[in-house]
Amino acid sequence: MKQLIVLVGPTGVGKTNLSLNLANKYNCSIVSADSRQFYRGLEIGTAAPSKSQLAQVKHYFVGMLDTEEYYSVSKFEEDALSVIADEHKTNDIVIAAGGSMLYIDALCNGIDQLPTIDETLRKELYDQYQTSGIEPIRAQLKLLDPVFYDQVDLKNHKRVIHALEICLMAGKPYSSLRTNKRKTRPFNIIKIGLMRERSELYERINKRVDTMMSEGLLNEARLQYPQRHLNSLNTVGYKELFNYIDGAWTLDFAIEKIKQNTRIYSRKQMTWFKRDNEINWIDLSVNNDAEALDKICRIVDNFSLDNI
Repeated sequence: MKQLIVLVGPTGVGKTNLSLNLANKYNCSIVSADSRQFYRGLEIGTAAPSKSQLAQVKHYFVGMLDTEEYYSVSKFEEDALSVIADEHKTNDIVIAAGGSMLYIDALCNGIDQLPTIDETLRKELYDQYQTSGIEPIRAQLKLLDPVFYDQVDLKNHKRVIHALEICLMAGKPYSSLRTNKRKTRPFNIIKIGLMRERSELYERINKRVDTMMSEGLLNEARLQYPQRHLNSLNTVGYKELFNYIDGAWTLDFAIEKIKQNTRIYSRKQMTWFKRDNEINWIDLSVNNDAEALDKICRIVDNFSLDNI
């Protein structure tokens, strides 16, 4: 039976190195499930695999889009399944690695089929958000889909706008299209979760941000600044530096906010992943990379024996 090893965990935990070691062990490719790494020109701020790492192991979904290109979770599900099917023709194992929760969930469990969003509509809603804030969009969502309005995080403008987009495109409430029915896959899924003690993870995050700054994150942000209104750039690392470039914040304050917001995001990731009882957790605070790799291989081997 073909297998997909899904390597998840919070940002900064060490997924990249272990995914490379695992890919070399099984001589297979890696499907990136980090939605921020899909875009070109954001290599430093998204901690994308380096050129040497990309040359070492075949990666999919890294640097494939311009920042202005629209790409949905449902399109990722479709594209990733196609890539995995092609890879499984020559290898029994493929690795998916990343921390984007919705994309991991779509790959493993499937996502409801939703209408494709018209780019003109998307631009209109984001222009409205930029000029009038989120409140008018919330009000319209409440009118069209009061059920989802009561469920959604109203502070998350991307979720609110997306829900309204679906309502307007489908002509019916977004909530009526969400079945949450799990789809079957033509391969076994083995989920591996990487974790560290919180204090250690936070220290790694802080150091990684400092490293990003020394590698040129500010210059990368300056290059993207003219496109700062794009949804792809509404992400940790860039939006804080845009505030510095605007003159609203000092550089030191912006850097501290990047660290803080990255730590907050890591907690959200762990809260999401901890709900999945199919994940086999490995604590990298007590296991080095070699020990972790050995444990992962034993989990994969035992899974294979159990499913013969």
